[in-house]
Amino acid sequence: MYLALRSVLMDTPERMTPLAALMLATPLFGMSLQLDTASLQAPVMAIDPSALLAVEVSTKLEEPTTADLVRKRNRLKKPHKIMGITTWALTTLTVASGFVQYYNQYGWFQSQSSNPCVSGNAWPTQNQCSGSPVGHLTLSVVTSAAFFATFGISLAMPDPLGLDEGDGKFAKKLRAHKALRWVTFAGFLAQIALGVVAANGEWFGIDRANNYNTLRAIATAHLAVGVVTWGALTAQGALMVF
Repeated sequence: MYLALRSVLMDTPERMTPLAALMLATPLFGMSLQLDTASLQAPVMAIDPSALLAVEVSTKLEEPTTADLVRKRNRLKKPHKIMGITTWALTTLTVASGFVQYYNQYGWFQSQSSNPCVSGNAWPTQNQCSGSPVGHLTLSVVTSAAFFATFGISLAMPDPLGLDEGDGKFAKKLRAHKALRWVTFAGFLAQIALGVVAANGEWFGIDRANNYNTLRAIATAHLAVGVVTWGALTAQGALMVF
């Protein structure tokens, strides 16, 4: 028996572990090696699914703190101001080009036979009297895009501290600024609708030869709304600057 054990151990690589050696040797001494399989099983932890759901729901419904909202407002203040000034400048140019367009096509309430386009006195050239008003149209599109971007930023700015509440001077100015925001919003929508009709009367069965007075009334309303919208936008900026 000793020789057999010695032979087994001599033929075993040196890296054999003590456990492996013990497993080979125990049968020679009439012993058996048994393992408790229960000890090899990892304990199973019971997890309540409702607990996981509660954690997930609480994470999703977690609301930003007042400090978070203040930081967000401060981040948006600068781009809102820059976009506001840009929108005001573009609106000024658009209204100015609208005055030129109106004068050339209708004069100052002149008749169909005596307006500057017919009499040859269009400014700066007679090219303003035919085709689409490319310059005014381009300015209108760019200005509208700038305004609606500025409007969107203003809606995204939180006011967790209630800066527009109370009887303080700044609170009153901020409330007026927010109220005028809706005036300019309505003005831009009205301008777009009236401008489409004025520039494309034939789509609606209106032409200059037979409906000159109707088109002039629509163009006059378009110009008037543009002036009111520019005034409201100017007042908005002045409230925040002065």
